[in-house]
Amino acid sequence: MANRLTYTINDINVILGYSGRLPAPGNVVRHIVIDSRRLYFPDTSIFFALHSRQNDGHDFIPILYEKGVRNFVVSREIPANLYPSANFVIVPHVLAALQQLAAHHRHHFRYPVVGITGSNGKTIVKEWLFQLLNISYNIVRSPKSYNSQVGVPLSVWQMDAVHSLGIFEAGISLPGEMKLLQPVIDPSIGIFTFAGSAHNEGFENEIQKIKEKLLLFTSCKQLVYCADEKLLDEEVKNFAANHTIKLCSWGKGSHALMQVEMMERSRDRTRVNVNYHGKTAIWEIPFTDEASIHNSLTCCATMLLLGISIDAISDRLQQLKPVEMRLELKQGNHNCAVINDSYSADIHSLNIALDFLDQQQQHEKKTLVLSDLQETGEEAEKLYASIAAILQTRNLHRFVGIGPDLVAHQDLFSFIPHTSFHESTEELLIQLQRTPFKDETILLKGARAFRFEKIGRMLEQKQHQTFLEIDLNALRHNLRAYRNLLKDQVKVMAMVKAFSYGSGSFEIASLLQHAGADYLGVAYADEAVELRKGGIRLPIMVMNTEEAGFDQILKHNLEPELYSFNILRAFRNYLAQHRLTHYPVHIKFDSGMHRLGFESQDLAGLCEELAETREFKVISVFSHLAGSSDPKHDAFTRKQAGSFASAAAAIETAIGYSVVKHIANTAAIHRHPDLQMDMVRLGIGLYGIDENEAMQQQLKNVSTLKTTISQIKKLAAGESVGYSRSAIATEAMTIATVRIGYADGYPRLLSNGRGHMLVNGQLAPVVGRVCMDMLMLDISHIDAAEEDEVLVFGEELPVAQLAGWAQTIPYEILTNISQRVRRVYFED
Repeated sequence: MANRLTYTINDINVILGYSGRLPAPGNVVRHIVIDSRRLYFPDTSIFFALHSRQNDGHDFIPILYEKGVRNFVVSREIPANLYPSANFVIVPHVLAALQQLAAHHRHHFRYPVVGITGSNGKTIVKEWLFQLLNISYNIVRSPKSYNSQVGVPLSVWQMDAVHSLGIFEAGISLPGEMKLLQPVIDPSIGIFTFAGSAHNEGFENEIQKIKEKLLLFTSCKQLVYCADEKLLDEEVKNFAANHTIKLCSWGKGSHALMQVEMMERSRDRTRVNVNYHGKTAIWEIPFTDEASIHNSLTCCATMLLLGISIDAISDRLQQLKPVEMRLELKQGNHNCAVINDSYSADIHSLNIALDFLDQQQQHEKKTLVLSDLQETGEEAEKLYASIAAILQTRNLHRFVGIGPDLVAHQDLFSFIPHTSFHESTEELLIQLQRTPFKDETILLKGARAFRFEKIGRMLEQKQHQTFLEIDLNALRHNLRAYRNLLKDQVKVMAMVKAFSYGSGSFEIASLLQHAGADYLGVAYADEAVELRKGGIRLPIMVMNTEEAGFDQILKHNLEPELYSFNILRAFRNYLAQHRLTHYPVHIKFDSGMHRLGFESQDLAGLCEELAETREFKVISVFSHLAGSSDPKHDAFTRKQAGSFASAAAAIETAIGYSVVKHIANTAAIHRHPDLQMDMVRLGIGLYGIDENEAMQQQLKNVSTLKTTISQIKKLAAGESVGYSRSAIATEAMTIATVRIGYADGYPRLLSNGRGHMLVNGQLAPVVGRVCMDMLMLDISHIDAAEEDEVLVFGEELPVAQLAGWAQTIPYEILTNISQRVRRVYFED
């Protein structure tokens, strides 16, 4: 048995040490299955019939046997005549058997294994270590947040001889659980991320919880933790005294092995001075919030332990990217926005969620719906007094408390203008039927026991199951990626025209405002008006200025682009009628694009009129490059730049003061850095798309379009699919009807096999014609079920690929996504 790829069912029977009925003992096992809906390789899979409150895995044996599974681990006798060719290993406890098998498998490998536990930050630290170390190691790690009694063995089962480092996280909620997970991970290096008060429920006190978590490190050689947490520091040292463990602590105190001597935050990063074994390091962490800094420093201490040099750590930190978000923002009923955050229920995560709520500017009224925080384990009076103190720093319009503890302590929240308290979620649901929320941004923050998903379903707009996920962390990352290329003092105008390239309106603008964009650019005044109504305060340039929009421009303090004598004179006369002077405007010069703008022959007259008018204050002069992304047009780009520079200089001379000059678009930022001038206009790159391959590698995917399967049909040879019978089955075929069509923005050109979607990770071609509200996929080769999720485009199937099939550009695909497609926003 050289590695897991050569396990047989007989090997597994011997490892578990129990009786089995094995008619085919030589069956090879490579994959563990615990969910009948997630079966991909039936011939080489083994099903563990786990039992939970909701399901008994034994009930799914018939389905799995029919699908081809022949290896099972069960906890009761199964009639042999029903499954004559199936192997059954019979054990007292299926979960214990799963953990036992994974533990055996783990000890077949001798490379370092990092085990991570803590109250918060486990997944982030794991993912960041992967980002920081994957150039040095071939890493196997826990998928997502697989840190439970079931998730840990499934994670460890991934280990193979090709890897050189394992990183696994472990979470517990009750005493005794870590003792079961320790032999499964058996880490050589331990990380205790953060003690905190999260998930205290189930433990007598925080000390017991820390001691239980420390059991993961029983056989560790080295342990990383933050010594600034006094209780954790004390318990770690007591634990280490009874085990042969080298401690690698970090913190601000002089006793820490990695001492943080100075920390200085700027707009989007934090500068940290660290002393390690007498050597000084100066690192820049690309985050400014406390949690990210804490998690980053934990990663740094771990890298030092693994022998990564101080200089290498400095370089790698610049590549650190945010981890996938859990906060999600959705459109709600009655002009509300709903933020759903029920992942964890503690003060630390409440603060994070409140930060996200503060970012939202689309409504003046902010509402928090909060349940009892049962998992903290803290004394109720002290806990809710702390929460009340936090909320006093937030501008809340309404507070809704749910649970007996909050009802008992409601007087603590009397400073909030509107409050209501309910013993249960059901009480609130009844009230909302009579008096619903209206024109508010609502944060739902509830412990899982309170079933806040019921509130979410009531508040969220009822829309069809095609939705566009917008990764706000990715958008923030992309902005930072381009910012890192800019020279000092160069401003950024973020283009949010065309519904932010299909991604949303004020939701995107709110993030850009929070992330420090200097200007926003829109196509038409009505787009800017929506942003102002959504609370956006940044200066906004309106590029396609129309006389019909003058009233709105003044009313909402917008800044028009003036591109012709007609529009310039019309706006000047309008301002004169309103007795306004020095109104901010932007002058567009046509340097060769030949779309909008004053041309060279207009320059003398333009300068004369600008010099004579008091109605305008020219904020910027700009132009638009026609081919900045293509090297074959570089000579023309230089010609445009020279023409623009001359025009801008002439205008500045005429008006007698300097203006902001900008010509660089997304591609020019990195292809023509000398053209960055005073400001750049960042458009499609914000949304994760750049024609330059090297730059594309630095960006994160922002938009993911998904839909679901509504029905699956079996067709016989000769039967047709869709309108005009444009597709005829040449043999037996299985088709899936999915909930998206050309009315949602899916190109009709992708009919009859030109377009594809991902169904359970496999490409499925479009069969027949794309209909208005739906289309059909050929899934004959794919195991799928009705209501399964379908990926239209995203990380695994880039929108650029879809655009290529449709003989168009990603811009068109993104901006054509219908408004009826629900937008869901995520941020960590």
